[in-house]
Amino acid sequence: MKQPLTILQSSCVPLPLDNIDTDQIIPARFLKATDRKGFGDNLFRDWRYAPDGTPRDFVMNDPTYTGSILVAGENFGCGSSREHAAWAIADAGFRVVIARSFADIHRQNELNNFVLPLQVDKDFHTALLEAISRDPRATVTVDLPAQTVTIDATGQTAHFDINGYKKYCLTHALDDIDFLLENKDKIENYETQHCSTRR
Repeated sequence: MKQPLTILQSSCVPLPLDNIDTDQIIPARFLKATDRKGFGDNLFRDWRYAPDGTPRDFVMNDPTYTGSILVAGENFGCGSSREHAAWAIADAGFRVVIARSFADIHRQNELNNFVLPLQVDKDFHTALLEAISRDPRATVTVDLPAQTVTIDATGQTAHFDINGYKKYCLTHALDDIDFLLENKDKIENYETQHCSTRR
């Protein structure tokens, strides 16, 4: 999962539904595992497969749609705060989720698992879905350093916001502990100066 994200060009998997909650992303019965690997197999499990394991008519079972960008609707990741939902998205190979809006906790969980939650306005979202409808292989370019997303077929570009710290962590493939270790010397120098000043 720890891979730097700078510029990503990919086709998209469209799932433009609103209020997709974390129980739909990863059903509760799969939460017993503690290893993050393997969760991708059960991403949207009940939408992808019938109880007997037979594949359903679902976008992730359709070879027409591939890519490392998932396109959702509004309020993506609502419901419980389970981090396993972000684990499943990342383990399934998605690096970016484009949506109209995200549930706050899920947004943070995605960032903590090296998935970029990219929020766009209605016009761009509509244009993106139209481009995918015209050509399922249509690509999108996400430029994290520039904080832009572009529909390559039309050139339509949107700017997105991201916390500066999380942007740095994503572009350098650092989790919170990695970041602290990277700055260990600075922290120790600060502590030394701070303690000596108090004396």
